[in-house]
Amino acid sequence: MLENSFAIEIMQESHLKISVVTVCYNSAKTLAKALQSVRDQNWPHVEHIVIDGGSKDTTSEILNRFCSSLAYVVSEPDNGIYDAMNKGIQRATGDIVCFLNSDDHYADKTILSRVAARMKKGELDAVFGDVTFFNEGDPDRTIRHYRSASFHLSSLAWGLMPAHPALFMRREIYSRLGGFKPEYRIAGDFEFIARAFAASHLRYEYLPEVLVKMQTGGVSTASGFKGRILHNQELLRACRENGIETNIFKILSRYPKKLLELI
Repeated sequence: MLENSFAIEIMQESHLKISVVTVCYNSAKTLAKALQSVRDQNWPHVEHIVIDGGSKDTTSEILNRFCSSLAYVVSEPDNGIYDAMNKGIQRATGDIVCFLNSDDHYADKTILSRVAARMKKGELDAVFGDVTFFNEGDPDRTIRHYRSASFHLSSLAWGLMPAHPALFMRREIYSRLGGFKPEYRIAGDFEFIARAFAASHLRYEYLPEVLVKMQTGGVSTASGFKGRILHNQELLRACRENGIETNIFKILSRYPKKLLELI
């Protein structure tokens, strides 16, 4: 971890603005913790954007409580999670864009300052780290640790990518590549990462720390046979659309690695 004096020095020299995009729908049970974890960050140049899909629960009441720390909020129907994420990108004005799910939160209050320092120091296009998973109601007990350390461009052919909630990328990359493809239902984040890393020669570094704590049960962690089939189909499609040679056997071989992440 950076020493406090170094972090303050970087903070004074750098004015990198970070746009945090949170997409939600009927997220009243978890949203407040996600919003609070952004509000608590000690990096002063943060723009928090919330795209709500027209929630029917008390999500709007929670958003009203946090309105002073939110740069932009909209509540309206969308065409799925990746359409909503694109709305967030379109509203973002920061140098760096990241996505924090409504049922996830940052590991501590210095995450954004450390990411900004690393991006500034290395003149990087992207920084990514690890995430841990927890079950509902037990955020302090880690059940899985997603380590992004082994990611390389060749990993994409195996359906592997850096943990998306712990990925911080220059906004210009999203603008240049056109954002996410809304027709994807589960693997749209993988498709964008494949598109960005395979063709853009990004300057990136791995930050060997847990940046985000994720609650199980979201789109990316949902179980079910049909969901797994669709996910694998979309991974194959994403690779082929981006000129990455792969096959179903490579894609399926990532499952043993996932077992090693269990704690």
